[in-house]
Amino acid sequence: MGETGSVVAAEDPRFAEFFPPDAKLERIAEGFIWAEGPVWFDEIGELRFSDIPNNRIMAWTQEGGLRVFRQPAQSTNGHTRDRDGAMISCEHTGRCVSRTRMDGTYEVLATHWQGKRLNSPNDVVVKSDGSIWFTDPPYGIISDHEGIRAESEIGSNNVYRIDPDTGVVELVADDFDRPNGLAFSVDESVLYVADSGRARGHGFGTDDSRPHHVRALTVVDGRRLGTSQVVCEVDRVPDGLRVDTEDLLWVSAADGVHCFTPAGERLGRVRVPEVVANLTFGGPDRSRLFICGTSSIYAIDTTRCGAQWP
Repeated sequence: MGETGSVVAAEDPRFAEFFPPDAKLERIAEGFIWAEGPVWFDEIGELRFSDIPNNRIMAWTQEGGLRVFRQPAQSTNGHTRDRDGAMISCEHTGRCVSRTRMDGTYEVLATHWQGKRLNSPNDVVVKSDGSIWFTDPPYGIISDHEGIRAESEIGSNNVYRIDPDTGVVELVADDFDRPNGLAFSVDESVLYVADSGRARGHGFGTDDSRPHHVRALTVVDGRRLGTSQVVCEVDRVPDGLRVDTEDLLWVSAADGVHCFTPAGERLGRVRVPEVVANLTFGGPDRSRLFICGTSSIYAIDTTRCGAQWP
């Protein structure tokens, strides 16, 4: 895909130092309709990700290349891992959050809040106490492209927490337009949440009057969200995001991956030739950035290190 200089656009000189001199953006897999939700399995050297409209979860390794991990897959979107290494997934068609253990055991963790069915869980993170936090916009129910068209039973798009002891689904934020990607700061004192309200849905254009930013919400007592502020705005919309071990924020966007400080200063971006939906750090030392473009998976080496539990 070209030399580092052709894909790394630095607005601050520090950003150029985040990549080895010989780093290249590589297309490592292609042939998807809407690639999403990358998650890295270090112990087996495997990247898994969703191809939502094709209703499948894919798996890729450097040695073995690409394979189908699961199909059908309930139009799965975002993934992360819990403290036992199991894959936690957001399912559009199932309108649920699920767990797949390393031995293949599958279970549904959440389907409803206060007796009402979830919209279409989108992205998910796990906190160090084992609690599972996820966003629930309507993208899987506004059309049949990424799920099954349906009316929202809840009537709003919220952020939720699954209690690790009781399994109860708790509402933690209800003032988002369309909450999307999310990640904790390294010390878990802040939860970053992207609001992609500007995008009305796949194929439905944009509405400039609606949010296209990332917010930082303080975490109170480890289980509630307090004060909130906008960290950064992203052209078109932000989607998936990750934090590295120095609390820099890496945000997917229409024109690539943008990197921000916690104060909202944009340091630069990685240019990608397709709209970017999500990203994750992986590789043996979590320094390789894997990027979900629309129809392809890209990778580039960095000098950064992804947070252990993004």
